[in-house]
Amino acid sequence: MDHKKIMEFEEKCIQEHPPACNATCPVHVDVRSMLAEIKAGRFTEAFHIYRKSVPLPGIISHICDQPCRSACKRGGAGDAIAIAALEKACVQQMSIPLPKTTPSPRKPERVVIVGGGLRGLTAAHDLAKKGYSVTLFEAGSTLGESLSKNFAAVLPSQVIAEDLAIFDQLGVAIQLNTTVDKDISLAALSQDYDAVFLSTLPSEQQDQLTIDPITLSTEQKGVFAAGSPDKERAASPIGAVAEGRRAAISIDRYLQGVSLTAARENEGSFKTRLFTSIIGVEPLPVVPLGHNRSFYGQEEAMQEAARCIQCQCLECVKVCQYLTHFKGYPKKYIRQINHNLKMIKGRHEANTLINSCSLCGLCQEVCPEGLHLGELCGLARQEMVTKGKMPPSAHDFPIRDMEFSNGEQCVLTRHQPGHTVSNYLFFPGCQLSASAPNHVERAYAYVTEQLSGGVGLMLRCCGAPAEWSGRTEVFDGELQQIKAQWEEMGRPRLILACSTCGQMFKKHLPEMKTISLWELYDQYGLPEVAGAERPARVAVHDACTSRQEEDLQERVRKILRELGCQIDELPTSRDKTECCGYGGLMQFANHGLADDVMKRRINQSPADYVAYCAICRDNFAGKGKRTYHLLDLIYGEANPVAPARRGPGYSQRRENRVRLKNKLLKELWGEKTVLAENSFATIKLWIAEDVQEVMEHRLILVEDIQKVIEHAERTGKKLFNHESGHYLAYYQPVSVTYWVEYQPENEGFRIYNTYSHRMEIPHGDE
Repeated sequence: MDHKKIMEFEEKCIQEHPPACNATCPVHVDVRSMLAEIKAGRFTEAFHIYRKSVPLPGIISHICDQPCRSACKRGGAGDAIAIAALEKACVQQMSIPLPKTTPSPRKPERVVIVGGGLRGLTAAHDLAKKGYSVTLFEAGSTLGESLSKNFAAVLPSQVIAEDLAIFDQLGVAIQLNTTVDKDISLAALSQDYDAVFLSTLPSEQQDQLTIDPITLSTEQKGVFAAGSPDKERAASPIGAVAEGRRAAISIDRYLQGVSLTAARENEGSFKTRLFTSIIGVEPLPVVPLGHNRSFYGQEEAMQEAARCIQCQCLECVKVCQYLTHFKGYPKKYIRQINHNLKMIKGRHEANTLINSCSLCGLCQEVCPEGLHLGELCGLARQEMVTKGKMPPSAHDFPIRDMEFSNGEQCVLTRHQPGHTVSNYLFFPGCQLSASAPNHVERAYAYVTEQLSGGVGLMLRCCGAPAEWSGRTEVFDGELQQIKAQWEEMGRPRLILACSTCGQMFKKHLPEMKTISLWELYDQYGLPEVAGAERPARVAVHDACTSRQEEDLQERVRKILRELGCQIDELPTSRDKTECCGYGGLMQFANHGLADDVMKRRINQSPADYVAYCAICRDNFAGKGKRTYHLLDLIYGEANPVAPARRGPGYSQRRENRVRLKNKLLKELWGEKTVLAENSFATIKLWIAEDVQEVMEHRLILVEDIQKVIEHAERTGKKLFNHESGHYLAYYQPVSVTYWVEYQPENEGFRIYNTYSHRMEIPHGDE
């Protein structure tokens, strides 16, 4: 896959962007992490986080004008966090002495800083830590004199002295009572030092220098400058620190001979892309200051820090069990997928991640940036299949099931009895035919009664499993067969009972005009059913493939209201609906995750559910959730059994499709099917209920067991256990090996256990 395209996906995930407080702070204090430590009572750890961004933590914590607070998301639900007060608390509550600061190895270059205010002190601190020989000129008689004058009311002299002691540790040379152009000229400084920073400009030079606002460089080589003496007093203190840091970065780059302008867009305050929802956040007031209302003690600080909502996005993770399951977020997953695609040798660890996505698109609906991780997973499956790096067994079962649905025993295309042309073509889909073939018969009878011009019938699968598994060529082949049969029928309008079929045709065969079965029930009226009972209240589950079908969703609800049902909307419905666990073949690639997806969905309401997708209904009912198919209610099947009935097992689903075809051919068209019976199909089996459950979980069909036994009995390749009296045999028809433990009984065989795996048995003749 094109690297640029993957980067486009990754760029859309904003989870790793900084919260608004961090982005708005000119020096980007990691407020979120600092407050998390304070909340936990770890004030020393909080201080170290603060000190990473702030060179003079004691001074700044007393005078910071906290522009970050105006951006605090908590302010949308109560009061914004008192960030400056918490900065002060983490400095005051330090439980251990600060370690001595050691600069980097000494560099030969010499730098002079003019001015001992916040800009000059910050620049001197940062450059000295990098190992430069730094001299700082202070116009006053003591270092920090301007701080004492400007912030006398809030900044104790002891705090100033404690913070400024770091300059002795860093080896900064302090030259007091020195003013540029009065005691020394700028020209002399430029000659004696490799770089000069004028943190405050003498009034005589202010109009003579042009200052680049990004780099603070001037037209004089090696000279960098900030603002006027009055500017520092009026400006934001934390803004002055940021300006001093900007100068230090520029001087360091200048002395290293690298670009002064590259990658500087996020210096100072900037607008973050991080989205954080405050829906459901309880409004809370700020915790009052203790200790005579001058500062927070430990308990008050911990309470105030606990109000922080720890801003992050994760909108997609909140609603998607798949994204939650792998304990990360899309940007991390995209990196794993990218690595998986680029690997030539070794284990492709992200295959499970790629195959587990339902491809449903819910992430795109809730993402502020519109990221569709399912689209990337779908493309990744295609590439892995093309490269031969995706194990065939990952989707072996659903592909085989699709092939069976489109095989001779199940596929059927006919004009309506008594007609030679078809204006319409009913396409119920493979899952409704497998789950409730009686509903296919009822629905077909209804549409033939209501519509004129002939309503043909086509029984087969739309090919969705092939697309979902990344088998593009197989999918294209299935589409071409459908298109060819549709054209032979005279290009009729398709009537669809399955939203997945609708999605496939709309995307890949747009020339085929379609109409929903539910639109016809709404348009022509519901059939009258004598003695029908319906539940008073239901919750509607929209199939994930109907996400963009607003008209379809509304027609389903209209039908339910006409049936007398009150409707409960699930927390995520319509365009925000969740998958049932089948979509994208999740159910086969990651059975445990699919179970969690189903459980999450069925626990969202105590009401009985109504689904208009057969597989959704069967999945929920299989987990014990009372769920109707919409056709159950239309045809009055509201007795206690209907919503509680479990869907048929995989083997029974196949049998239902075959029986449906044979029944329709016999009853509607007067035809009889003559199909060659496979030799294994005549083998009789006795399978206990617990073994049947094992078969469903392990995706083993009755015919798989029959094939193993037929092969074992024909070739004699089987093992006999003298203790149990059972035989054990295996057979590998395609890419999966099946094992069966059995014993002959009467004219058939009793099955005791069965399992499958992807290993190949050496020295076999298969």
